[in-house]
Amino acid sequence: MLSDGEKGVVLQRDRETFAITPHIQCGVITPDILRKIADVAEKYEAKALKITSEARIAIIGLQAEDIDSAWADLGMEPAAAVGLCVRSIKACPGTTYCKRGQQDSLSMGIYLDTMYNRLALPGKVKIGVAGCGNKCAEVPIKDLGLVGSQQGWDVYVGGCGGGMPRLADCIAKGLDDATAKDFIADIIAYYTENARRHERMGRFIKRIGLAEFKSGVKAERYG
Repeated sequence: MLSDGEKGVVLQRDRETFAITPHIQCGVITPDILRKIADVAEKYEAKALKITSEARIAIIGLQAEDIDSAWADLGMEPAAAVGLCVRSIKACPGTTYCKRGQQDSLSMGIYLDTMYNRLALPGKVKIGVAGCGNKCAEVPIKDLGLVGSQQGWDVYVGGCGGGMPRLADCIAKGLDDATAKDFIADIIAYYTENARRHERMGRFIKRIGLAEFKSGVKAERYG
């Protein structure tokens, strides 16, 4: 049986009602999905719809007895609202829509979401993919991120917000799509094998040192 977190269910401040958050890849949504979310919110008398910081739409204020029926009506996968896993992948419009885009961040973000969404890890991991140096996907405070330039992808690791914020470190620059994907895979594998339970990537890097981390992920291969 799935836990509440695995079902995308979050207890609200009133300690009586719940929010559910369907998974939406990189914030890209269709009119049909918008209508479906609105229909479910009205049917179960949700208190609010909230666009979250991770570009999802939370349906807030549901009764416990309505949660399973609401999910069935939505017919969508839950977002990873809690848990030790890849929690979210945020991507800007990139070259698909934005005049400032240098790389196709939206396609890269959807690829990473398809590969890694909800992947169990030692700690929660948030990923950002930005198509240019403006870093609209908040890469500097993501555990793992890519920033596009005319030369390719720059790779960042170890950022986080919260009570102990940390800016991410850039450990490679100018990678093409295939190489960036390979490097992300190596980083996730090394983190999975060596980090402690509940240890965010930034804290892992702080514990072992950036030089050791770069050696472990074989950053020298990637320039």
